[in-house]
Order: sequence, then structure tokens, then C-alpha cells
Amino acid sequence: MVVCGDDGLARRLASELREVYRQRVVLVIPAEQAEHAERHVADAGTAVTDTMSGAMVLPIRVETARAPTTEVLLDAEVDRAAALALLYEDDETNLRAALAARRLSPGLRLVVRMYNRKLGQHLEELLDEAALVAVPGMDRAALDASTTVLSDADTAAPALVATAIADTNKVVQADGLLLRAAERPVPGRGEVPDPGLCTLALLSSTAADPAGAEGSDTSGTPAPELLPDDRTVHGTSGRGTVVLEAVRRDGPAMPARRLSRRGVPLGEVISARLRWALAGIVAAVLALSVTTTVLTDADPVHATYLTLLDLFSINDPALEDSTTRQILQLLSGLVGLALLPLLVASALEALGTFRTTGALRRPPRGLSDHIVLLGLGKVGARVLARLRELDIPVVCVEKDPDARGIALARDLGVPVVVGDVTEDGVLNTARIHRAAALLALTSSDTTNLEATLAARVIKGDVRVALRLYDDDFATAVYRTLRSAHPEAVTRSRSVSHLAAPAFAGAMMGRQILGAISVERKVLLFAALPVAGHHQFEGRTVTEAFRAGAWRVLALDTAGPEARSPDLANTGQDGHPSLLWDLHPGHVLQPQDRVVIAATRRGLAELLDPSASSRRTAR
Repeated sequence: MVVCGDDGLARRLASELREVYRQRVVLVIPAEQAEHAERHVADAGTAVTDTMSGAMVLPIRVETARAPTTEVLLDAEVDRAAALALLYEDDETNLRAALAARRLSPGLRLVVRMYNRKLGQHLEELLDEAALVAVPGMDRAALDASTTVLSDADTAAPALVATAIADTNKVVQADGLLLRAAERPVPGRGEVPDPGLCTLALLSSTAADPAGAEGSDTSGTPAPELLPDDRTVHGTSGRGTVVLEAVRRDGPAMPARRLSRRGVPLGEVISARLRWALAGIVAAVLALSVTTTVLTDADPVHATYLTLLDLFSINDPALEDSTTRQILQLLSGLVGLALLPLLVASALEALGTFRTTGALRRPPRGLSDHIVLLGLGKVGARVLARLRELDIPVVCVEKDPDARGIALARDLGVPVVVGDVTEDGVLNTARIHRAAALLALTSSDTTNLEATLAARVIKGDVRVALRLYDDDFATAVYRTLRSAHPEAVTRSRSVSHLAAPAFAGAMMGRQILGAISVERKVLLFAALPVAGHHQFEGRTVTEAFRAGAWRVLALDTAGPEARSPDLANTGQDGHPSLLWDLHPGHVLQPQDRVVIAATRRGLAELLDPSASSRRTAR
């Protein structure tokens, strides 16, 4: 595997491929980052043995180059590599390198980082066509996985959203759904734990082990057990579990019309005070009409007509009429005098409202239980889109009125506070005192930290997730805030750490949906065709389960011609194709595709059947 990049994502991806997937990696980075990289990829020069699993961990070879030229790619042995990741922050650099790599190795699996989605789609088509031209007989199934364009902002957004909603970053996106691996503590006497969609693992921590309460790496015995069968789960006591469940937001949802309508709500055209004043005028006119009907000989329609004429001062003076009629005419004139300024004020207010229809909205006064999102850059814009897809109320805070996400917020009708979050009053304007969570996603670590501390002063129990680049700094911040506010939830997240599993899965092939850690072990999620796997084809869901190796979670019900190769991006049209509630006796057909949870060894056996025979021979 070859990884080329110029920031922390490249370093993190190299470590992910090495530690999770046990791949040999060549890391190409600028010279000024070489020292920093070697400090973060431990044992970069030699192979070591994992003390927990006994497996050999292959080394990372670090090469230095400012740009991924053809010569650099050849030195990194791209022509003999299984996959290449291009992770430079500049889209054009990644585009040029991808074209050069495709010329050097037509069958190479390419994973390209690109923020521009439209350009990324065109790039996928272009590189796939280039592969077909170079290798005319290439299998279409292999072509589907030959080029993958990803954005670190897109891949990190689900985990950031899950952190704000459910306080977790162990998430997998499949078929438009967010799934999380939730840890369940040891149930008390008489308690029945929630099994979720299924049980993924038994934890090593025990009720008698205080250190095990946080799932530390060395706590508890026995070791964590991945993918246990139901008999083992029910027969085990004193151990926590990891279950799979869908990510949902707790608390009442604000009506979508308050935050997502593009038009101007009728209630915002005229203020509440003016509406009450106009209602008073209408009530006065009705009262005068009724009084005129009662005290004079006029019928109700004629009485109302006379009242309106007097109201607008277009009726003749009632000089020859009775005193009662004259008094009613004077009262109608007084009401008309009050109506004129109200009409003018209403017209001016409505005009101002329609003029600002395309402008940014202000947070509604009654808003509560929402998420305050700081920063509308690349990451913030993607997170905002995900939050609105889940119908979660959001208030954004952005210093730059020309930021990437401002236009998106305007289109979605999301309230935005334009201002520096470090200034007094900005967080108050965003209604932080009534918010459920704060997502600090600006590009400045100090700004995110300062906003977090300010939010804690205003509302001590608000859930906070802040974006921090430096891992050591993030650790220090987390420990300090946890000590100062032990009852409040504070999480620090790095975009490169959140995005790396998705990029690693793409390098291993699109069948890898994601990975989660269970203490020192790793559980992988993959989408595999049933055809060609004797462990699945013709077997029931129960028969296809192998304890400690793999478990069928869902079935792709879409036909082969309508099937998307990447389950992480399907289901966005509101029509998911995965069937999660599987009957144990359901028979898997060759045309089906299954979503499984598997250990590294189990997935290796499924992807390479010869691995099982080699292990048996040994």
C-alpha cells in the first residue's frame, strides 16, 4: 500500500493500514513532516509482533517528496502496489497524481481525496475508463473498486454528528443509516440489558474491576470476545457487552418548518405586537358594527358598511342624524386614526422581511434543545448537511460571512450568527444556554477551546465535541475538562482520526464499510456478494454465522442492476435497500449481497479462501 499526502490524514491512514489491516505501507510526505511522521508511526523501520494477537505487524517505509511526480511514484513502487491513496489538500495535485498513477499501473486501486464532489465524480469515471482502455478485459466488479474519491470532511461528518447526538465516535455508515457500537455496562440484578440489533462483543472489564469501567486496554479478564454466539452471551455474567444500534437523537424534535423552510413564514412577516394591535382594530370595528346594528335601524351588513366608511373617513358627516349615530361616527374616526400608522408600520415591516428573505436567519426566541455549530468551513458545512438530514435543529456561528457553509445555511433556512465566537454575547445569541450540544469545528484549536470554556460557564452540562489537531494537546484538554466538569460530556475529535478508517476501507476495497475498536481488538464491517462464498451461498442466516469470525447483519435487497457498489452512500433518496430484521431461517441466494461484522482473521478467510486452507495445513 502506498500513501501520499501532506497533512495528518496521511500519517494516520498509514498507521491504520499497518495496525488494523496488517499491510506493508510506503508513506510519501514532504520532508518537513518526516520527523513528525516517524514519531507517530511507531516502529516505522522494523516489523514487530502484536503482544495481544501474536500477529506480525509489518513496517512503514517513509519517503520524502514535495509533490507526487511520476519519479516519486515509481520510487514508492506504485507499479507493484495493491492500492494508492492520494491525500493532498489541493484537489489539482491529487488529480494530476491520479492520472499519472493510472498510466503507471492500470489495475491499481486508487483512493483520492477531493473536496469538490462534482470533480470527484468526473474523476472516477475518467480513471475507470482509462483502466478499461488499458485493460480491455477487466472485470466490471473489479472496476467498481478501482477508483474511489472521498472527502475527509464527508467521512468525518457522521462521527462528529454521532458524537453530538449520542456521545460516540464508533460509527459505521451503511445504506444511509448511522450505526454505532454502544457499550452496555454490566446489568444489575433483575435488569435485562438492551440487545440492540445484535451483540458484537463481550468486554473484558468486570464489575469488580474499577479500571475496567472505562474499557482500558489492560483491564479485566478474560480478554474481550468478538462475535459471541447467543448461548455464550446469555451464559456469561459480570461482563459488559458491545451492541450494534442505530444512532438516534434523544429529546423532542423541533418542527422542521421552523428551521428548514425556504420561504418566509407568515408569522415573521409582521411582528407579534403589530398582529395584536391589528387584532384590536378588527375587534373595535366589529364592536362598532354590532353597536350600530343594535342602536339604529340598519341591518348588520349596512351597519358594517357605514362603520368602514366612517373608519376610512370617506362617509358624509352625520349632521342630520341622531346623537347616537354621530357618536358612533366619531368613535369610528378615532379607530381609523389608530389604523393608519399601524398599516404603514405593517407595510414597512413586511417590506423589510421580504428584503431579507435571502439573508441569514436569526435564532428564533423559543429555540431550545438544539445543537450550536461553530465554524462553517469544509468540515462544518458537511456536518450541517448531515444534521439537517436528520431533522436536528441547528444554530451556526461563523466569523467569516463568505465561508463555504454560509450559502448552504441560507438555502436550508438554518439560523446563523455572524461574529467571533470569542467575543462576549455571541454564544448567548446562539441560545447556548438552551442548547443540547456544542460542536466546535473551527480551524483554530485555541478558538475551539475558548468557545468550549465559555460555553461551560454559561451552561455547565452542555455536551461538547471540539475539533483539535494536536493529539497531545487534545489529551491534555480532555483530561482537564473532565476533571473540572466531571458530570459534563466533553469529547475532542480529530478529523484525520475520524476519516482514516473510511480511507483505509476504500484502499482494502469498497466491500469494507468501516472498523471499530473493542479494547485492543478490531471489528470490521464489510459488504460481500453471496455468490462465490460457500460459507454463505445456500445457507440460512443462522448457518452462515461463525462465532468469533463473522456474523451476517443485513441483506441487500436491491437487484444487481440497481445496486450501488458503495453502501456508505446509498439510501440517501429515502429508500434504503438493506434488510436489517433478518429471519434466522432466511436462505441466502447467490444474487444477494450481505453486510457482515467480522474479525480480521475471519474477513481475510472470506476474501481469500486459500488462507483457511493454508492455516489448516500449518
